Amino acid sequence: MASEEHEKRSAVERVAELSDDVIQALDDDARAAIKAVEQFLVTVQEALPQGQGMRTAEKKITESALKMAQQLIHAQSEFLQQVVDSAGKSLSRSEEEK
Repeated sequence: MASEEHEKRSAVERVAELSDDVIQALDDDARAAIKAVEQFLVTVQEALPQGQGMRTAEKKITESALKMAQQLIHAQSEFLQQVVDSAGKSLSRSEEEK
């Protein structure tokens, strides 16, 4: 009986650790994406001539890059949430089978 409780607690601890790891990975990746977009914007600003007409092009490029980064982060977040959900369901099923 004590061994069964230890196994259940251990499974819960593993899910909690996995969730924490996923959240940390998502946070790290979001920061890396933001840094990449910032570097991209610096490159765009350096590459384009500085004139009023080019500011409009620069703004469009900037908005597009930010939207792309947001979409990538959102997609990754959904994927990682599915991984965590799947792991939780898998652990629940293995506990029910015991």
